[in-house]
Amino acid sequence: MDMTDLSNMDLEKFGCLEQARRIWAVGAIHGEIGALKALHHKLISRFQAGDRLVYLGNYFGNRNTAIETLNEILLSRRKLMSANEPSSPDAFVYLRGAREEMLTKLLQLQFAPNPAEVMDWLLGHHLGSVMECYGTPPHVARAIATEGTMAISRWTSSIRRSIKDHPGHYELLNSLRRAAFTREGKILFVHASVDITRPLNMQKDNFWWDNGRFDDITAAYNGFSRIIRGYDHANGGVRLNKPHTATLDGGSGRGGGLNAVCFSPEGDVIDHLFV
Repeated sequence: MDMTDLSNMDLEKFGCLEQARRIWAVGAIHGEIGALKALHHKLISRFQAGDRLVYLGNYFGNRNTAIETLNEILLSRRKLMSANEPSSPDAFVYLRGAREEMLTKLLQLQFAPNPAEVMDWLLGHHLGSVMECYGTPPHVARAIATEGTMAISRWTSSIRRSIKDHPGHYELLNSLRRAAFTREGKILFVHASVDITRPLNMQKDNFWWDNGRFDDITAAYNGFSRIIRGYDHANGGVRLNKPHTATLDGGSGRGGGLNAVCFSPEGDVIDHLFV
């Protein structure tokens, strides 16, 4: 893929940041609603005409704050769009994180050959807090997963209805992108990682599951001079000084803080917010 030719990319799956003057990126939130509100308060005062904003996934955490978190993300978009220099909806891109991918798997549970095992795995990865926010305690969800396909299908349909009952939630979750890039092809934004041996449109789930080799990237990938990620499974902290990568995960939801970093279209750090 040529560094400036992204015409073959499916923009229903990937976010394209057009005419970006600067790009703000928000690291993994993990349901820390207080930190998110404080970060948005700072961000709104720094946001300028021509800025773009990318959320890098894992909005949900281990606390029962899924609804509040999505509400806050939607509210911040309205505030930024109605600022002195109004922004268009295309100025905002939301990536799918591992937690959001788990929610997708949950909503397709009736198609799993082993739904009880899948449910155990989802609950073991803390998706129970999301289920509870949308109306089902974890112990009830575990019991339903042992029933037949029809019972599970009725339940997943009820979860969808519950999500739709909260304005904007279903639409936001359906708009999540696998990755995002600037139109010029200089910066690539991902949730957790990328397999540099594969083309961008053949990554499959490599974006969501950290392969532990992100920091080993020492050269441009498919023409992108810098790759920015929002989640580090190893919780190794923010790293902004590597020439071809940057990690924005400050440990929010795991005892650390939440970060937003502003990049130039060439990938240089312009500003850094931390709460």
